[in-house]
Amino acid sequence: MMDGDRPIVVAYIDGACSGNPGPGGWGVVVLKSDGSFHEISGSSEGSTTNNRMELQAAIELLSRLPANAETFVYADSQYVVKGMTEWLSGWKKNGWRTSAKKEVQNIDLWLRLEALAHNRSIQWHWVRGHDGHAANERADQLAVAAVSR
Repeated sequence: MMDGDRPIVVAYIDGACSGNPGPGGWGVVVLKSDGSFHEISGSSEGSTTNNRMELQAAIELLSRLPANAETFVYADSQYVVKGMTEWLSGWKKNGWRTSAKKEVQNIDLWLRLEALAHNRSIQWHWVRGHDGHAANERADQLAVAAVSR
């Protein structure tokens, strides 16, 4: 989809883990203007957590998009959505510490995601997982299938 010269991207992301920690996978579904999907997925190296795979899905999506894309990201992870929309600025202001003065978990991935999101037009939206939304369900299926790779 395009808005003038600016591409519009609507994407659904998800992460999965077998055990937590354990082997993990991530999935991304990008909706195309003709109603079809573009899908990407991958797996972790070794033991990881579900939250890390959720973040990795977001990183993989943004790393593949043009910087000028108007992007709408849908995730069933409140960790990712609230992290990007509510918590990130406070973490940075507090030296990457939470309001409870603990070090932010997964800081390596948050730093990568923050760098990729910088100066981009991105809207982050939470969707209820396993609620029958086709693109969200497909992102979940891709993430789960990637766990066993």
